[in-house]
Amino acid sequence: MERISFISQGGKKIIYMDFSGLREFKDINPIIESSKEYIRAQAENSAFTLTNMDGMHFNSDIKNAFSSFIGDNKPYVKAGAVIGLSGLLRIIYNGVNRLTGRDIKSFDTKEEAVEWLVSK
Repeated sequence: MERISFISQGGKKIIYMDFSGLREFKDINPIIESSKEYIRAQAENSAFTLTNMDGMHFNSDIKNAFSSFIGDNKPYVKAGAVIGLSGLLRIIYNGVNRLTGRDIKSFDTKEEAVEWLVSK
C-alpha cells in the first residue's frame, strides 16, 4: 500500500500521507522523510496536506520527528489537515501544533478534511 499519494479535487492537489496503524519509529520515519521531498518540492505557501494518523502510536522519538517535520514544512504548506486523532494522540498532536506554531486542523473523516482543504 502506498503511504504517500496525491488527491486531486476541486482544482487542488493535496499531498496525502498515511501513517494509519503504524506503531514503530522505523516504519514511520521513512514516510516522514519521503513526505519532506514531496512537500518541499512545492512553491512556498502552496502545498495542501492531509495526514492520516488513525491508530498510530506515539513515543518520544516519533513525537520529536513529527515536531521537526511539521515545523520545517511551515514555509511550504498553505493549509494542512489531519484525521484519525483520538484520546491521548489528540493531546500529543495539539502539543506538537503549539510547539511548532502551526495550525493544522483536525477532522473526523477524510471527506470533511478534503472538503475543508479544497475551500482554502
